Amino acid sequence: MAAELFPDYNDLVPGGQRRTRKASQANADGNLTDAPGKAADCAAGESGETDGHLTDARNAEGAEPARENFTRREVQAMEILAVNNLKKVYTTRFGGSQVQALSNVSFKVEEGEYVAIMGESGSGKTTLLNILAALDVPTGGAVLLDGRDLSRLRESERAQFRRDHLGFVFQEFNLLDTFSVQDNIFLPLVLAGTPYPEMEERLQPIARKLGIGDLLKKYPYEISGGQKQRVAVARALITKPRLILADEPTGALDSRATDELLRLFEAINRDGQTVLMVTHSVKAASHAGRVLFIKDGEVFHQIYRGVSSDEQLYQKISDTLTMLATGGDRA
Repeated sequence: MAAELFPDYNDLVPGGQRRTRKASQANADGNLTDAPGKAADCAAGESGETDGHLTDARNAEGAEPARENFTRREVQAMEILAVNNLKKVYTTRFGGSQVQALSNVSFKVEEGEYVAIMGESGSGKTTLLNILAALDVPTGGAVLLDGRDLSRLRESERAQFRRDHLGFVFQEFNLLDTFSVQDNIFLPLVLAGTPYPEMEERLQPIARKLGIGDLLKKYPYEISGGQKQRVAVARALITKPRLILADEPTGALDSRATDELLRLFEAINRDGQTVLMVTHSVKAASHAGRVLFIKDGEVFHQIYRGVSSDEQLYQKISDTLTMLATGGDRA
């Protein structure tokens, strides 16, 4: 999937600055919500109620959002990503027929959130990730990153935008075997023209945090799959991206390496990094703070972690996937 989603690594060097303020948790019980009617509002507009139920952001009289201690401007400032009524229609060769990959996708991601997106093959996840990565443009609707509409970027601006705002973690690592681990991590900064002293300064704290300091002089073919993925995460983090997009990051790992990587994602998220992960793995998704389910080109359901443990969230995700597979209605 990585080769299809990210065809040219030289065109995908993320960078830029990020704010470090944590996003607040929008829901405290992790219950299933009806996504099409509410998903667009849940992440940034729902109040952080503690009575175990989601509440609408506005009361019956149309008052301002109920989240306490935040002005309307502050709430909006916490939104890093807004996906609004996204549609994507592909026309088959020779214009014979049209295929609607995305029909009406809406959701928001707050700064500091950790969001997983799940769905069966053909549900529209890859198309959505293509659009979020500014590799494709929607037929309708909009994707706003820090308020900027990605569909309005000119082709010549997209590579620069990815370099300045996005970090990528691939299923198959995408490391160059002829480069050392250190040079693989440095590669995005080299392509961005970063001075070498600054590259070294950025690398040291990341290498310590990810536990790869003793691997920097080795080559990818000399290290394990789990170590390769930690190197790939370091390569994404070193550019200080606003948003990390992870494409099936545990797909090529064994169970032990998967556990290590998921703990790593949790740690970098606690430090304030916003993460959006596409995955088929219930285990991987159960470590996120929120899970969106895509079905037939739209967000069908979403679950907030709230106070749920990983095990409890795992069970809720499994139940939801069973409901989706059996054609159940929205809760």
